[in-house]
Amino acid sequence: MTGTNTTNITTDEVIAPRRKSSKPRRFRNVPILLMVSQAEHDRIQERMAEIGSINMSAFIRKIVLTGYVLHVDLSPIRELISLQKRCSNNMNQIAVNANKTGQVEQQEIEALKQDYKALWEPLSELLIQLAEIVKM
Repeated sequence: MTGTNTTNITTDEVIAPRRKSSKPRRFRNVPILLMVSQAEHDRIQERMAEIGSINMSAFIRKIVLTGYVLHVDLSPIRELISLQKRCSNNMNQIAVNANKTGQVEQQEIEALKQDYKALWEPLSELLIQLAEIVKM
């Protein structure tokens, strides 16, 4: 084939260069390589599981920078929130009935007192436990 016009294209012309960004792509852009044995890796995974962490970089960064990781079990707080919501709902029902009838039943007031007692007892215990943690 004579007379064919061929042009040599270099890879630099085919692949578009990356755009230069004014800001870095990552906030944490300095890599640190950490070599551990299999036993150490397993122990790190166990410690991560203990506190519910799934991000090894964040876990190791927290340990190195603060010296400790504190895992707080929030299940008692969730229970207290549930109790508080029930107390609020009961109080709203009493208010609606009082507005409709102009009267409040004594048993409703007693039930509300019991609900608040059930709320304040675990709350007091939780505050004592938190105070003990802070003393550590």
